[in-house]
Amino acid sequence: MAERSLRGTNLSTLSLETEDNIAFSERQIVRYVCEQGHVSELPFSVEADVPGLWECGTCGAEAKLQDGPEPERKPVKPVRTHWDMLLERRSIPELEELLQERLTLLRASRGEKPRRKRSA
Repeated sequence: MAERSLRGTNLSTLSLETEDNIAFSERQIVRYVCEQGHVSELPFSVEADVPGLWECGTCGAEAKLQDGPEPERKPVKPVRTHWDMLLERRSIPELEELLQERLTLLRASRGEKPRRKRSA
């Protein structure tokens, strides 16, 4: 390394190591097909566990392993929103009461007169 100059080299993308005396692992080409018919061919090591699903390189949809077993789908949890989490801690009447308290404090800080409750 000392005999070579680093001037003008792009150290961030180029490696100065050579491929001498390196044994590469055996590769297999695996095909994935998405719902739109796009075929993606990817190299995997022979020893690697090949996933059943892969993102399509063309459209970004899920592509399935060609001639492979049906991939196992994990159960999907429903999305919990902030409102759902709030309702786990408080009931609607409690929330309405808290809202009225906060509005009263806000109006008092602005110097507004308190409003009368509307009768139903």
